[in-house]
Amino acid sequence: MEGSRQTDGRVRRAERTRVSIVDAHVRLLREGTLKPSAKTIAEAAGVSVRTLWLAFGDMESLFAQTVAYWFASDDALAVVIDPALELERRIDRFCAARARRLTNIAPAARAAQLMEASSSTLRGSRRAHIENVRVEIAEVFATEIATSAAPETLCDALLAASSWNSWSILHDDLGRTVEECEAAMRHAFTALLAGCR
Repeated sequence: MEGSRQTDGRVRRAERTRVSIVDAHVRLLREGTLKPSAKTIAEAAGVSVRTLWLAFGDMESLFAQTVAYWFASDDALAVVIDPALELERRIDRFCAARARRLTNIAPAARAAQLMEASSSTLRGSRRAHIENVRVEIAEVFATEIATSAAPETLCDALLAASSWNSWSILHDDLGRTVEECEAAMRHAFTALLAGCR
C-alpha cells in the first residue's frame, strides 16, 4: 500500500512538471519568444534541462503537448452557429468568432511558421487546423455551398478568406487592427456568398 502511494505521488509530480513545462512554453510564445531553446523553456518552468528531457524525451513530444494546449484553447472559443439563421447573421457570428480564435492562436501560428520545416508535429497541427476550419465553414454555410455552381471552389475561397495566412498578411504585414481584419473577412464572405442566397 505504501509503495502504491509513493508511485501515485511520483506520477502526480511528473504530471505537474509536464504541465509547468508546457505552460512555460506557451507563456514564452505569448511573450514573443517564438523559437525558445530547451534551456530557455526549462528556466521559464523553473526546472533543469535534464528534467525537461526526462519529462518529454525530445522537442517533438513537447511540441505535441503544446499543440494540444492550443487546440483546447481554440476549442474553448468555438461558438455554435445555427445554419438556419439568415446569412448575414451567420457571416457576422462566424467572422467574429474566427477573429477571436485567430487572435488567440497567433503566437502559436507565428512560432509554427518558423519551425514547421523541421517538425512533423507542427506540420500535422497546421493541416488539422485547416481541416477543422473547412468543416466549420461547410456546416455553417451548407445551404449556400450546396447551391453554388462551384461548391468546392467556394469552400476553398471562404477558407482562404478566414485563414491564418490572410489574417497575418493584414494584421502583421499591413498593420491592420483586429477590427479591420475582421471587417475585411466579413466583406470577403459577404461578397463570396452574395450570389448563393
